Parts: sequence; structure tokens; C-alpha cells
Amino acid sequence: MDELTKILFIGDIIGRPGRLAIRELLPKLVGLHSPDLVIANGENSAGGFGITEEIAQELRKLQVDVITTGNHIWDKKEIFEYIKKDRRILRPANYPPGAPGSGYGIFECPSGVKVGVLNLLGRVFMDAVDCPFRAATEAVGRLRAETPIIFVDIHAETTSEKAAMGWHLDGLVSAVVGTHTHVQTSDERVLTNGTAFITDAGMTGPIDSVIGIRKEIIIERFLTQLPARFEVASKGIELQGVVVTIGTNDGKARSIERIKMPLEHE
Repeated sequence: MDELTKILFIGDIIGRPGRLAIRELLPKLVGLHSPDLVIANGENSAGGFGITEEIAQELRKLQVDVITTGNHIWDKKEIFEYIKKDRRILRPANYPPGAPGSGYGIFECPSGVKVGVLNLLGRVFMDAVDCPFRAATEAVGRLRAETPIIFVDIHAETTSEKAAMGWHLDGLVSAVVGTHTHVQTSDERVLTNGTAFITDAGMTGPIDSVIGIRKEIIIERFLTQLPARFEVASKGIELQGVVVTIGTNDGKARSIERIKMPLEHE
């Protein structure tokens, strides 16, 4: 019999509305899918930019097992010290040497199955960081020495860079899931050699917005080209992400399913 491991991944959590969605909707998703591990991108969970110790602990209490991040990981200064202590918060593995925290880790499910999780940051239209492709090759080699089940969050701007990473790691990891653009794509599939892929898992937060920010602010900025203070929107809250089903013994994906669950009472 094919033993299976199920991973629920939650797209970028946006501020207080995103955390409300986690609090109200994640228990329903867990009941529906019975995941062995819950991973969420939390880099925008503190007011839309960054993450704090308090919010990380809140997400953990709400059944999020591992938190991935991206280019906003350092926006809240307290994270510099806290990320050294909490190994369940990952920052992109391709930050240069000397960055605090870790870019990957191995996490044990209640069943005893070990899952490797790797966080990467793209370079196209993004910060100047080390090569994510070379960082991925090195990290995956280390993770595969301990487990065939490896989940990758590639936090990147362009579809091409995410797709290239998917093919680069096809057959070496269980899933490559894109984050950062806050727009869920409909290209979920299992690649040729058994790696689940989607360009972007979407966002968890207010969709009555411009990628999570109050639309009036963004429209005014486009019209005037003047700087503006971004504020997280509050309406049309959804939880978006994917569920990936993986063969426990071979680490190959059997399926990937998109999740879009609205919050009925805001």
C-alpha cells in the first residue's frame, strides 16, 4: 500500500486580516484535509511587512508548524535575535553568510515522518542575494541525506524564475511552490519526475485590495507617482494555498490541489 504524507501550504499571510483567516479557517482546512505538516509564508503577517516574535508564536498556536519568509523578513528588527532561537522560522537560504537564522530545516510530523523545508529568494527584480539555484542544489543535497520528502518555497517576482526552479529541482524535491506576488496562479501540476509545482500559492488576507494593500492608496500612487504609506486592506478575506500529497517512501508528489477558502463573516 502506498503510504502518503500530506502537506498544507498557506500563501503569504497579510497583516491582521490574514491572521484572522488563519484563526477562523485553518481549523476547517485541517479537519478537511488532515495534513501531516502545515507550512505558511509569514513574512507579511505583521502589519503587511515583516514578522514579530509575538506573531510567530501566535501562528504556532494556530497550528502552523513551519513559517517561511522572503524579502521582508528583516523589516521588524526584533526578528534578528528571535530567528536565532526559533528554528521553525526560516529565512531564505541564499542570503549571504552572516545572516541570522537558517534557510532550511528538517521537521518531524506526529507520525514520525521527516519533512525537509527549504526557503529561497529570487533575484530577478528583487534584492541582491546569492544565487538561489546554487543554494538550492547545496541545501537539497544535505536534506536528501535525511529524508526524501522536501518542500521548497521560492519567494520570487517573476514566473520564469519560479518555473526554472521547479524544473531545476524536478525529481529532487517533493514540491516547489512560489510565493511573493500575492496572486494565486492556476498552473498547479506534478512535473515529469515527480515534483509538485505552482507558480504562486496566492495570499491569505483581503482580496478587495491591490495585493493586500488598500486599493485607494495604490491607485493614488500610480496616478501621482508620490510616495505613500501602505495600509493593509480589510475586506474580502480569503485563505489561499495548496495541499500536496506525497509518497512517504519515495518523496514524489502524487497530487497538488489549490485552496481558496473565503471568510464568510468578517
